[in-house]
Amino acid sequence: MSKQPSEQGPADPQEGTHRRRARYSGTHPRRFDQRYKELNPDAYPEQIEHLRARGRTPAGMHVPIMVEQVLDCLALAPGAVVVDCTLGYGGHAEAMRRAIGDKGRLIALDLDGTQLKRTAERLAGLGLPIETAHTGFGGLARTLERLEAGPADAILADLGVSSMQFDDPQRGFSYSQEGPLDMRMNGGTGPSAADLVNTLPADELAAALEELADEPQAWAIAAAIVARRSAGPIARTDELVEVVLSAQGLTRKNWRGRTGDDLHPAARTFQALRILVNDELSELNRLMLAAPDCLRSGGRIAVIAFHSGEDRLVKGSFRDGLRGGVYDATADGPIRPTPEEVRSNPRSSPAKLRWARKAR
Repeated sequence: MSKQPSEQGPADPQEGTHRRRARYSGTHPRRFDQRYKELNPDAYPEQIEHLRARGRTPAGMHVPIMVEQVLDCLALAPGAVVVDCTLGYGGHAEAMRRAIGDKGRLIALDLDGTQLKRTAERLAGLGLPIETAHTGFGGLARTLERLEAGPADAILADLGVSSMQFDDPQRGFSYSQEGPLDMRMNGGTGPSAADLVNTLPADELAAALEELADEPQAWAIAAAIVARRSAGPIARTDELVEVVLSAQGLTRKNWRGRTGDDLHPAARTFQALRILVNDELSELNRLMLAAPDCLRSGGRIAVIAFHSGEDRLVKGSFRDGLRGGVYDATADGPIRPTPEEVRSNPRSSPAKLRWARKAR
């Protein structure tokens, strides 16, 4: 018989009140919403340190990637105007805000309005105020104009999904947790991943899997999705995982060692759907087109990409800008996380950082 932990405990020790925690089986909580220590890092710093030492990302947190490399690439100076196009948990924003000092100005964008507000409050509590805009990174130019910020000294875009979104099963980003098949970063506007999975023709699904995730089994998976939805809509993450596995002749128990690498067989499908749902490549293209006009002379832009399609777009934009005289310097090649960072934060493994400097 498994032991039941005490149900009594502070939901938030800072409130000074005691409330009953949700019951969970065993000695360690498994569900996202039960991990009360991870979700309250200020009250349980030892738990956070323990998880980070084991190379795990605590639930509800996002570990920023290549922070020192980003600061080096952007060459920030006190008093600078900086834009973080993807605020998330605010790890990069915190480091950049400290670098530019009290006279600097940091403007942060994010599609997730709830997280935007939460992070702004967290940074303000640290004495690091920021200005915010509830928009995707494609809204950079409009935001600078609205805030009368003028050209920026530096722009950062850390692409992809944040750990807070990925870990929360109710957001539907993860193939490893059961939840609604949603994936909308903006909290519910526009079609969800379930809408696309249940309506797109097989050829469009296959094309998305190939182009947005380099999925070698794209056509087999697309055909399996269409066949499965004829019996009823695919509404949850675990349902989609089962379809993807069956399309490749795999099961939840036997897939390891059968796919040629350690990547979960459903990972690329979930990646492609997330990019499609949030129109991420179009957003990135708008950012790259607008960036030169949003930078002052000598200003810098840095972009962290996590898959080949994003990286190709960023690399091509910087290359064309260098050839056309828009930029006068770019990274010689992608900057990668150190082996030590990958060990402590495995989610950093696929990251590629590139930068460019606007011509003086």
